[in-house]
Amino acid sequence: MLEVQSVSKKFGGLVAVNNVDMSVREGEILGLVGPNGAGKTTLLNLISGIYRSDGGSILYHGEDISRLSMDRICKKGIAKTFQQTSSFPGMTARECVMIGSLFGNGRRISMDSAEEEAATHLERVGFPRDGIDKPLANLNVIELRRTQLARALASRPKILLLDELMTGLNPSEGTEAIGLIHDLRESGITIVMIEHVMRVILGVSDRIVVLDHGEKIAEGSPDEVVRDRRVIESYLGERYAF
Repeated sequence: MLEVQSVSKKFGGLVAVNNVDMSVREGEILGLVGPNGAGKTTLLNLISGIYRSDGGSILYHGEDISRLSMDRICKKGIAKTFQQTSSFPGMTARECVMIGSLFGNGRRISMDSAEEEAATHLERVGFPRDGIDKPLANLNVIELRRTQLARALASRPKILLLDELMTGLNPSEGTEAIGLIHDLRESGITIVMIEHVMRVILGVSDRIVVLDHGEKIAEGSPDEVVRDRRVIESYLGERYAF
């Protein structure tokens, strides 16, 4: 479904992503892990069109999308959430999600339909009903993350790129989020997710790709990855060694 071929990205003298190859199979949950500064977010930003690569290709259903704009990539079916929850503080949660319905996929849709869809998506991600018409400036971080996810879903993605969706969640909320991720996959959405909570990434991923200093150092099933000596030394530590 998606092929990352020898992709690299530099910021000045810093090599953030170095000659990375990665594939994403339709219908799977692919985990992307590694220490801070490994290049994980940069890689998702390259796939979603936020950054342009300095080398290599990104193929989506065989089409090279590595030079397309963010909006064109989104309309093709690739949506992304962000680590940062900042948005337009004067907008309500409903209005924020409506953006995805109105502009995220090339459909023509009425404002009334977009409002209804926004409410449906917010309910799907567990957003409190009494808050959908509150300004984003009045929401907490967890509510902002749910709004951001609902907005991405409103664009009707085929691939959903999740960047640390679980950050700040308590164990109960994390369990709910794991269930939601499984539900999204069952609905036909392919998922690539960055996550530092190992019980989450090991529990939901079909495959895991591990980055370190911008390079891919391991790839495989969760069981294979946690037994890889390079992954243990660079990221997991001995407590995950089997």
